[in-house]
Amino acid sequence: MQERVIFHIDVNSAFLSWESVYRLQELHEEVDLREIPAAIGGDEKKRRGIILAKSIAAKRFGVRTGESILEARRKCPQLYLAPANYELYKKNSLAFMKILREYSPDVEQYSIDEAFMDMTGMQTLFGEPVHCAHTIKDRIHKELGFTVNVGISRNKYLAKMASDFEKPDKVHTLFPEEIKEKMWPLPVGELLFVGRSTVAKLESMGIRTIGELARTDLGILKTALKKQGESIWNFANGIDFSLVQTEPEMNKGYGNSTTISFDVTDGEAAKTVLLALAESVGARLRKDEVKIQVVSVAIKDNQLKRMSHQKVLPAATDITNEIYQAACELFDELWDGRPIRLLGIQTSHTKEEETRQLSLFDDGGYEKWEQMDQAVDEIRRKFGRDAVKRAAFLKEDSINKGFSIRHRGD
Repeated sequence: MQERVIFHIDVNSAFLSWESVYRLQELHEEVDLREIPAAIGGDEKKRRGIILAKSIAAKRFGVRTGESILEARRKCPQLYLAPANYELYKKNSLAFMKILREYSPDVEQYSIDEAFMDMTGMQTLFGEPVHCAHTIKDRIHKELGFTVNVGISRNKYLAKMASDFEKPDKVHTLFPEEIKEKMWPLPVGELLFVGRSTVAKLESMGIRTIGELARTDLGILKTALKKQGESIWNFANGIDFSLVQTEPEMNKGYGNSTTISFDVTDGEAAKTVLLALAESVGARLRKDEVKIQVVSVAIKDNQLKRMSHQKVLPAATDITNEIYQAACELFDELWDGRPIRLLGIQTSHTKEEETRQLSLFDDGGYEKWEQMDQAVDEIRRKFGRDAVKRAAFLKEDSINKGFSIRHRGD
């Protein structure tokens, strides 16, 4: 059986690079924003304006992605700030993905500026993996004007870790046999999906490097961090079985997502958004008389980085509360505290309406939820969607005004 070959390709300082290339090639400006203290940010007059991307020169002054423009200005008074141009980013992203798809039929766009490629078996067409990665990297630079990093491994997680090594314009490998040398000496905070609060907990347990985490007894981690303990232990040991998904998750099954007009940093506020999404998904399932057995949650932070996680339910359902509870569990496992700009719930393994099998673990609560959902659906059908509102939405009215639900996967 052929060993898997997975690439992770990440545009270096995407927004800043794309803006710089546009100014150099289209406007014929002489200054390359990538070579001066520069950044892409929101409206400087608005208090919520943040740094979306920064140059290496700006980084030397301590400017960080995600901090406020005011903070960045204090560190670097001469910082050149360019406004965000999302149409330009979309155009460059499409051109970037088009090139990638010429090298593999299995390309998963992970965010606007990064993707996974399954390159298994492609050696006969494009040469061995490192040579092929350099070919792709150099072609993108030549044709589109910006640079990328390429990470290569046997699975998606290790490939993404590899692409985050030294930047810019580099190719790195992180095969399982290289983990001890290249990944284990790194601080535990360098492990993807390990946030600040988790780092603090691990350090309080005496775990400061990825290697120390990998060698920690799994039972101890599960006791301290529950399911997340097992997840990060797997990652530290290079274990990841996820597949490169050629089609976006949000195009399969019943799913909704919402882009929020401001940064959400409070977990309870985020769960209010998830409740609204679960209500919408559940109503559509009941309308079509189908049930689902897999729920996934997607989060996109204010740097447009996307994360997702899924779980299989004990029984197929169309009940809003069961979908919501599953979504909250996934959210708690996935969210690392970074400001949220998009939340999504996606479902799959759709089944035709069927009688639910009794289980020893069912407490009968689903029957009450089922009756409540039916009653709410009927009231809304007769008198409109706003005829019935959950108390949670009344409490979080300011949050609700900041997002609108988009249906996906009909």
